[in-house]
Amino acid sequence: MDKQLLQLIVVFFILTAVFWLIEFAWPGVRGQKVMRRGFDTDVLYWFFTPLVTKAVSKLAVLIALVPVLLLLGRKIDAQSLAAGYGPVHSLPTWLQVVLIVVLGDFIGYWVHRGFHSRRLWKFHAVHHSSSQLNWLSALRLHPVNDIVARICQAVPFVALGFSPMVIAAYVPFLTFYAILLHANVSWSYGPLGHLIASPTFHRWHHSNEDDAADKNFAGLFPIFDRLFGTLYLPKDERPKTFGAPDDAVPDNFWGQMTYPFRSDGVRLE
Repeated sequence: MDKQLLQLIVVFFILTAVFWLIEFAWPGVRGQKVMRRGFDTDVLYWFFTPLVTKAVSKLAVLIALVPVLLLLGRKIDAQSLAAGYGPVHSLPTWLQVVLIVVLGDFIGYWVHRGFHSRRLWKFHAVHHSSSQLNWLSALRLHPVNDIVARICQAVPFVALGFSPMVIAAYVPFLTFYAILLHANVSWSYGPLGHLIASPTFHRWHHSNEDDAADKNFAGLFPIFDRLFGTLYLPKDERPKTFGAPDDAVPDNFWGQMTYPFRSDGVRLE
């Protein structure tokens, strides 16, 4: 058996057990079953996203970086890229990580907000299609959504001189944190939830309640939503219903892959 596939199977069962415990102890929506609606679709995404989507995204990012690197007069080889360049290269690694996390979330905020526009919504609607949200919903992602988001973040970072090695170091953390944000838990982090994105913060983003529409785009820092007028964190309330507001996204995996290319199911404004 392929090593990566085996790792995905092992991690899947570990995370299933871990999140079953925390979702049972601190449920966001009570009574939601593990084998909820869409579970089989999300399991397919669990394997498809890392095995296929991420591989295609990496290739797309490399293709997008070539003209940028040529315009900057940089060498296109692994050693040169890994080293970084310019003023950023001379910064301590810890400071580069801090800058990447903050700048990455700022870029991510605007990319995410852009996917809620009419032109790009159908690709992102796939991610919003879970009507019963839990940790596994984080992997429900259309490849075009992932490719565009990664290019929009990788190109500025490399152009500024950040080392891809430093960028890659914080990706596992962001991946796990994205999974946590989708979990069916009631955690809001109290006052800290206005500084760091909590599951409640992000679950409001997935809610199909009218007041929560197009809110809470940040992945880590709610301050960006506060600055740009998209913060929604009602005190002592929790989101209860979820799903794409137009309710046109198919439930099955292949239907979701082809959905953005169909002529029906436009973004409702």
